[in-house]
Amino acid sequence: MEKHGLPSSCSLVLLEETRKTPLLLSNGSGGNGYSPAAANGSLVPLTADGACDGPEKKAVAVVTGPGPGYQERETWTRQMDFMMSCVGFAVGLGNVWRFPYLCYKNGGGVFLIPYLLIVVVGGIPIFFLEIALGQFMKAGSINVWNIAPLFKGLGYASMVIVFFCNTYYIMVLAWGFYYLIKSFNSPLPWSTCDNEWNTNNMTCAEMVLNISSGLDETGEFNWELTLCLMAVWVMVYFCVWKGVKSTGKIVYFTATFPYVVLIILLVRGVTLPGAYDGIMFYIKPDWSKLEEAQVWIDAGTQIFFSYAIGLGALTALGSYNRFNNDCYKDAFVLAMINSGTSFFAGFVVFSILGFMAAEQGVDISQVAESGPGLAFIAYPKAVSLMPVAPLWAALFFFMLLLLGLDSQFVGVEGFVTGILDVFPGKQNFRYRREISVAICCLLCFIIDLSMVTQGGMYVFQLFDYYSASGMTLLWQAFWECIVVAWVYGADRFMDDVARMIGYRPFPWMKWCWSFITPCVCMGIFLFHLVNYKPLTYNNVYVYPWWGEVIGWCLALSSMLCIPVTLLYKLFRAKGTFKERWAHLTCPVWGPHHLEYMAPDIKSLSSLSPGTDDNKVIIFESVM
Repeated sequence: MEKHGLPSSCSLVLLEETRKTPLLLSNGSGGNGYSPAAANGSLVPLTADGACDGPEKKAVAVVTGPGPGYQERETWTRQMDFMMSCVGFAVGLGNVWRFPYLCYKNGGGVFLIPYLLIVVVGGIPIFFLEIALGQFMKAGSINVWNIAPLFKGLGYASMVIVFFCNTYYIMVLAWGFYYLIKSFNSPLPWSTCDNEWNTNNMTCAEMVLNISSGLDETGEFNWELTLCLMAVWVMVYFCVWKGVKSTGKIVYFTATFPYVVLIILLVRGVTLPGAYDGIMFYIKPDWSKLEEAQVWIDAGTQIFFSYAIGLGALTALGSYNRFNNDCYKDAFVLAMINSGTSFFAGFVVFSILGFMAAEQGVDISQVAESGPGLAFIAYPKAVSLMPVAPLWAALFFFMLLLLGLDSQFVGVEGFVTGILDVFPGKQNFRYRREISVAICCLLCFIIDLSMVTQGGMYVFQLFDYYSASGMTLLWQAFWECIVVAWVYGADRFMDDVARMIGYRPFPWMKWCWSFITPCVCMGIFLFHLVNYKPLTYNNVYVYPWWGEVIGWCLALSSMLCIPVTLLYKLFRAKGTFKERWAHLTCPVWGPHHLEYMAPDIKSLSSLSPGTDDNKVIIFESVM
């Protein structure tokens, strides 16, 4: 292997007091062909006073001692568990109900040009960044930013976003479960308008959910929907409560079976009259659309939404990988699966919508919708026109339930992982994880009760539009790139990745993190801000001013975490600004870094507990 020259910058690795127990290190290797010694330099004892004198940049990295009862982090039983979990989380309802609509709206096949371009410059680089960060730091969405502690607000922001996402996203599962149960009725409840709950100004499908006239009209609780919500939360709890060992097994079914249903629905859809017109409407290129800025903005927003970037869950999933897992290859495979599923789902959706348009004698543009409107209004109406309608309705809603279920419990896993990393407590507390998951599920369920009323759909739209919207995710992604590329160092992180996977990724990743991706994120973010439009429901109901205020509070609750935490840490620190910055941007390494990044670190375990020898150990490390 080619020998690399040693950079001029150096860092100090400071091992804090190990308290009353020696370090507990396990055996392991330093990488596949990229030796720790070559990447990290040799480690020599030295005093703090003689460290890195000169103009070079200094960094002091603190390695937190493992403390009493330290245990190695849990890992996936097999690597395929990680892959299936990422597929289950990232491939969700947005691939089925949002991408096909955006594709037809923005020029059909032409939409793939901006979509694929932004996948290359934005989606894959950040997707890889989050997984690699989690794998390298072996921590959830908060502690992973020990790589630059001044910016730990990024972790708090992602926790707020994923908490809101867990809270409102499960309502889609509750509605899907509710519709699944109703699908066993013949005729389907939404196929006729002679039910006692129908009114003249609402569609039959909308009235299955018994929606009120506005946000200010809460109405009554839908007890059937409440029971469905409770049942779904129970399912999520028992999927998550035992950790990744059990989660990794469940996703084999929840992540793969929706593809079986999609294929069945596609075969049925293309045999229906009008299917060809629907599919051509979906993919027919309109080249003039490339001149519109909105097309490029929609492509960027969809990628950040469907790749589940900025939620911290990908980081949590990556943290359970083996240190030497090839996450670079995984990122490309998962990105191809995600985008391929989105494009494939469009054929399924528009073959059915083409049939519906032909049956009603209207243009397809009049029946094509996006979001919950497609899943719970347009598609159920289309299915009701098909022979053996209950069967196809049950298949469709069962697929929706599974698509949402794995996204939901992986989101909850990411949130709980972050919490447990921050508050590790006693390792020998037997039911610590189970209780934490139960509290999380219960808290979200209480908030969800506001969404099972007649006005619940309006509350759901508020959460969806503001709390985990394009703006919050773009803001998060922008700062992730800035911190890794410019605060920690893009070249430095590329070296860290090389330690893990055994080779350096293509330099394109470094260029994206440093320049291209932040510009793309901030450009789309500013476009959203300048072209902001008040939230509406079905393009008819306009939310009141106080509803928008609540929405902006949801958005700012995560976005402000980053600057507020940064300013708080700077003001609390001592010394000049330069000294504060240097101290607060020093990485805090975990115990596993001692094993994989130091060639002769096992000698540390010979230190006797309780003596002065084990309190502070300083190494010079050329990185």
